[in-house]
Amino acid sequence: MEAIFKLKENGTTARTEIIAGLTTFMTMAYIIALNPNLLTGFDVGSPLWNGVFLATCIASAIGMFCMAFMANKPFAMAPGMGLNSFFAVVVTNIAAMLGVSYTEGFQAALCIILVEGIIFVILSVLNIREKIVDAIPYGVRMGISPSIGLMLMNIGVGSNVGIYAEGNDYSSPFYVMRDFFGALTPSVIRNNMGAEYDTMVLTVVTMFVGLFIIVVLAHKGMRGAVLIGMLCASVVYWAGDALVIGNNPFASLQTASWVPPVSDMVETTFFKFNFTSFFNIGWFTAITLIITFCMIDMFDTIGTLVGTATRAGMVDSQGNMDHMKEALLSDAIGTVSGSICGTSTVTTFVESASGVEAGGRTGLTAVTCGLMFLLCTFIAPIAAVIPAAATSSALIYVGVLMISGLKNVDFDNIEELTPVALMLIGMPISGSIGHAIGLGMISYTVIKIFTGKAKEVSLLTYFISVLFLIKFFVVV
Repeated sequence: MEAIFKLKENGTTARTEIIAGLTTFMTMAYIIALNPNLLTGFDVGSPLWNGVFLATCIASAIGMFCMAFMANKPFAMAPGMGLNSFFAVVVTNIAAMLGVSYTEGFQAALCIILVEGIIFVILSVLNIREKIVDAIPYGVRMGISPSIGLMLMNIGVGSNVGIYAEGNDYSSPFYVMRDFFGALTPSVIRNNMGAEYDTMVLTVVTMFVGLFIIVVLAHKGMRGAVLIGMLCASVVYWAGDALVIGNNPFASLQTASWVPPVSDMVETTFFKFNFTSFFNIGWFTAITLIITFCMIDMFDTIGTLVGTATRAGMVDSQGNMDHMKEALLSDAIGTVSGSICGTSTVTTFVESASGVEAGGRTGLTAVTCGLMFLLCTFIAPIAAVIPAAATSSALIYVGVLMISGLKNVDFDNIEELTPVALMLIGMPISGSIGHAIGLGMISYTVIKIFTGKAKEVSLLTYFISVLFLIKFFVVV
């Protein structure tokens, strides 16, 4: 193990790496059930849902094993949020356009992911993706990590713990910062939420109990602070759900299936590329979709790698990470594997930051997380009982730590500060790392041009900025 992952050289131990891998897994386990829900319209238990469920676990594991053994980095991979929602919209449009079933449209859309993955493999082998990383200005790079931190906090206190209300006036999800700490008084919220109000209170209590436990344990120097905090938060939620609300938090385990639905995957998603329907959507539409997926995935991945590596101290004075080529190639292989197995774009997950904060520094962290994903083909019901509030505790904590990266930004240089400030607000609002980087790149380029420093901007930076302008205003 030492020879493979160079644990001593990276200042870590096998125990620390395994704990880090488990921590990362717990913060991103939600994707195992959520991804097939989003891609199949919540058609739980259908052959397509079962196929996407298995594809999510297997393709994610493949990507993480590549990341571990090729790049020796602690980054986890899974079908990217945002990209999967966009993929579902594309599937629906293809099915409607061609008059085919949703499953046939799904299989046609998988061709887009396959082409995207192949393009990324080629670009990674030719070092072009690495050159794109180098084209991101130093100031913008230093702003990526704190921007991701704000996005993680936004996820932690926002969509990750949304609760649907019963009242007619509140049919949308309730969010912690909007409602519990918002302008509405408790009595008004209680009257309109009905029975869900108690669940909301339990969620908030669980989230902050977990957060404070993590902070205290981390202050005492305990390596497994994040994992222990999440486990304690889970216990609090389960106890409250049973004793206060009167639910059985483990009810889903009694009726859950523990046998991987392999036959459904073979029937619906595995190597099921519908090229006939794909070619029928038209070359312009096909090319536009491929470019859109490529741009979003590329800069989401680059942003996650750079931001998380910066927080972990894995970059040099210029913000460059070693083995970047191998890490990007692993991500590309994950995307190809996802298309073959039957899921949307597999990309590097921002939740990797939780494992890094738990001490993960090598590929052993990624291997541990990947093994857990494979185990979930058998024990998915257990992963499903981890409450969202517990994962929120970890996301908020890691987000706070990543914000500290702002100390690397030159606040006296308005040319550098403005792109960073735009990314700080753009990333949590848009929910897209790639879009926020695009906003930062465009603003950096425009500022340099109109301050008489156009020659300081590289040709590749100009090219990337123009691509994002096209993406934002033409190919939205």
